[in-house]
Amino acid sequence: MKRQKSFENEKPTLYLVATPIGNLSELTPRAEEVLKSVDVIACEDTRTSGQLLKHFGISAKLIAYQNFNEEASAKGIINLLSQGNHVALISDAGYPLVSDPGQRIVNEASSLGFNVVPVSGPSAVLNALVASGLTVQPFIFVGFLPPSSNDCIRKLNEYKPYPMTLVFYEAPHRITRMLKNCLEVLGDRRCCIAREMTKIHEEFLRGTLSEMVEESEGLKGEMVVVIDGNHEDYSKDIDMGQIMNMVNESVAMGMSRSEAIKSISRMTGVSKNRIYDYVHKSEWKGQC
Repeated sequence: MKRQKSFENEKPTLYLVATPIGNLSELTPRAEEVLKSVDVIACEDTRTSGQLLKHFGISAKLIAYQNFNEEASAKGIINLLSQGNHVALISDAGYPLVSDPGQRIVNEASSLGFNVVPVSGPSAVLNALVASGLTVQPFIFVGFLPPSSNDCIRKLNEYKPYPMTLVFYEAPHRITRMLKNCLEVLGDRRCCIAREMTKIHEEFLRGTLSEMVEESEGLKGEMVVVIDGNHEDYSKDIDMGQIMNMVNESVAMGMSRSEAIKSISRMTGVSKNRIYDYVHKSEWKGQC
């Protein structure tokens, strides 16, 4: 076990700083203070982030941290931390790691004993969720669905049984196809599309999936799609194989098996005992 006392030591720190999703006034005073104080800022796009930092008069050194160079960049950031530097990780908008790169460096930095400190700020997921008019909790954040329709439908079928509100990201050029796939797999559930949040053209469309399909052509801007959960009796239809996959993915990300089971139980509503029994039986079969 590792115990982090974020502000009771002098260890180098990796800050996870949320940046505005639209309106620049939403950068918090604390986030501005942290970005001005760190030695290096790691970002997705130095041009995009450079404009934000220039607006606030922030002149820290910028380095790129992207999906395609994440392994190499993580090593570089670990080296910076090892040399005593404080580093901030930001995304183009909102929280790092949420459908953005960053998981590898957080795992590595925390495992090596460096401080990993979140700095609160704007969140497109939560903005859309609380304003959607749908049940706020519990919810599952799915992020972007796969680009191909077959993979998208396969992924939607994994989430179809769950009673939790589902939250997705989607790009404007794919929104109509995505909504049609949701309608086909999930049925005509209640839905909210939030787009251009915190900007002058902010808009929330609330209705059913079939109504959203009709209205989606020509919509612009990055979108968050919030869809009602399945309120029918779903427990008998749960795909325990998928539950097992979720446990394995959580373990691969650094959780212990017991922590993973507790987390997946909270997220899916499936009892811890049922998940543990299935995992235990699957492992026993694998040894035979």
